[in-house]
Amino acid sequence: MFGVDHGRRLSQPPSSGGRPVTVPTSQLRAAFAAALSRMYGAEVPAYTTLVDVTSEVNRDTAHSDRLGSLQRVTAERHGAIRVGSVTELADVADLFAAFGMFGVGFYDLRDAASPVPVVSTAFRPIDADELEANPFRVFTSMLATDDARFFHPDLAARVRSFVGQRNLFDPALIAQARRIATDGCPPDQADDFVRSATAAFALSREPIDKAWYDELAAVSAVAADIAGVRSTHINHLTPRVLDIDALYARMTARGVTMIDAIQGPPRTPCPAVLLRQTSFRALAEPRRFRGPDGSGFDGTLRVRFGEVEARGVALTRAGRARYDAAMADRGNWHRYFPGTDAEMAAQGLAYYRAGDPTRPVVYEDFLPASAAGIFRSNLDGDTTVTETADRATHYDLDWMAGAIGHHIHDPYDLYEKAAS
Repeated sequence: MFGVDHGRRLSQPPSSGGRPVTVPTSQLRAAFAAALSRMYGAEVPAYTTLVDVTSEVNRDTAHSDRLGSLQRVTAERHGAIRVGSVTELADVADLFAAFGMFGVGFYDLRDAASPVPVVSTAFRPIDADELEANPFRVFTSMLATDDARFFHPDLAARVRSFVGQRNLFDPALIAQARRIATDGCPPDQADDFVRSATAAFALSREPIDKAWYDELAAVSAVAADIAGVRSTHINHLTPRVLDIDALYARMTARGVTMIDAIQGPPRTPCPAVLLRQTSFRALAEPRRFRGPDGSGFDGTLRVRFGEVEARGVALTRAGRARYDAAMADRGNWHRYFPGTDAEMAAQGLAYYRAGDPTRPVVYEDFLPASAAGIFRSNLDGDTTVTETADRATHYDLDWMAGAIGHHIHDPYDLYEKAAS
């Protein structure tokens, strides 16, 4: 067993019969997730409180292995980052591939009830054994600069120019990631590789051009967070909890200001489905700004928050259609979903391994409406949308996959495989 956590060095794998010795991908991924968690906890101390309360709730909640072992659930994280172009997104895909994390799903947040000018995918393990070993995911959003409803032509051109002149990732790091994705990671490179990959997502202390940031913030706070700075960073790092309602109550009791509601399906006596999410409100973090005359001054930004999630069974396409109808009629959930897994399986609404209702396939992905709701709940203002302008229609899964040169998996295909 190659356990990695809490700052320990990656352990030496055993001899492999003459083949080059490499660190197991799941171990490399676990080390990356742990390193990001330590870094984010140092940057956002309230995150540590969230993790502590999550662990308390998980210990106190009666639990079987039905939706994942307690060990897996407690260690589970998903991160979120934002980039400004397909070039930057391609670098992210190359980097995460070295950790066995691949694009799954396409999420368009532009048309949500709370619109956000981004399109997204999630990088995560895709095989059951890799998910069980370490299910780290990173929800990655890209600024939809081509959408004229958010960016008029002059602003779009200036955003592209700004983004094109920055370098989010050291080219040597991306080159190393490509080699590791193909050939594996030699043990003597593993610690430095994880350290360099983690550092790429640290919050920069470089002064921010206040006028440029404010111009973008007038469109969307998310746009400013992406293209108003010269680096990227972890926006949230999300633990998984077994009882999100209890978590919400305990965080509130500790004096932590939570967003107004839990996103996703309501709490019901029916089997838990898909994903429920909530977060503490984004905190005002000190940042350094630069004025028009070049002088520096101190200020604050509210862009990072503490999200937590509870996961249920993955729904089939028929189940997802039923879910959409139920969400429009939340007070009558029981009219759309039966009260037992056996009935869910019999009606073909959810995925179960070998059709056995005692073995649900956990939902590993995300909900656009919930993601947009979390984003909106943590912003100070609404996104500016010019409805009379043209909507960019080329953004979809196939476009994104071609643009970044990486296959993006259809999540339903993965769930079908997991259930077979």
